Amino acid sequence: MQTECLSEELSFQDLSKRKVVAKFNGRSISTESGALLLREVENGIGILKLFSECFIDYRNANKIEHKLEELISQRIYGIALGYEDLNDHDSLMTDTLLSVLCNKADPTGQNRRRDEDKGKALAGKSTH
Repeated sequence: MQTECLSEELSFQDLSKRKVVAKFNGRSISTESGALLLREVENGIGILKLFSECFIDYRNANKIEHKLEELISQRIYGIALGYEDLNDHDSLMTDTLLSVLCNKADPTGQNRRRDEDKGKALAGKSTH
């Protein structure tokens, strides 16, 4: 029996001006792509946005690179994907799919302020 390959793609809600699609061409591969369905639900309901509005952000606004809603989203999606430990976020900082889930405008982290942070779109365990 021969394997039937589909050349179709699945489209999800855009991330700003970027298209979010699942293709089966083997380019950027993630085993967590089912999490895009969680993002679809969140974009429809907005529970993480509402939850983040329950907090007051006392950080210096001039030094913030990760909005409070992004930090909360990163933590919640991380737990949903099985990354229960905060230490996991140090290795997840370069995860493009998680960046898309968190609605990071720059999901590859190429536009970060500090050179040592470039390529790391997400926060680590001790982000301030």
